[in-house]
Amino acid sequence: MRRFSFCAGHRLVGHEGKCQNLHGHNYVLEVYVTGAEQDAVGRILDFKQLKTRCKDWIDENWDHTFVLWEKDQNGLDAIRSSEPHRIYELDSNPTAENMAKHFLEQICPKILGDSGATAYKVRLWESEETYAEVELD
Repeated sequence: MRRFSFCAGHRLVGHEGKCQNLHGHNYVLEVYVTGAEQDAVGRILDFKQLKTRCKDWIDENWDHTFVLWEKDQNGLDAIRSSEPHRIYELDSNPTAENMAKHFLEQICPKILGDSGATAYKVRLWESEETYAEVELD
């Protein structure tokens, strides 16, 4: 497992409380990997390689970005009206659960594809008290 920290903004369309507003979090993402074989050193994947692959993607896509639902036209328009801006359009409402699921199911296979490792669980901390966890079936 490797842990990554990043800052991002979002809002939850349809939320009954404060989270319907644009706001941000200091996220912590934990990525758990496994593999069929260990290398000659005894590793499934070197921690540095896991760090590089995941952190590069996070830095390019989520860190200091607004993660918004692709159907949230009002939120997208609001952020686009500011220059400069960074937006990552998610195919679902950007709850911690949906972000974790997206990272595990769509991003991890791409960034780990040729490494011999497979991500089987992602835990995304939205605050020090709350997280969502997703595992492959």
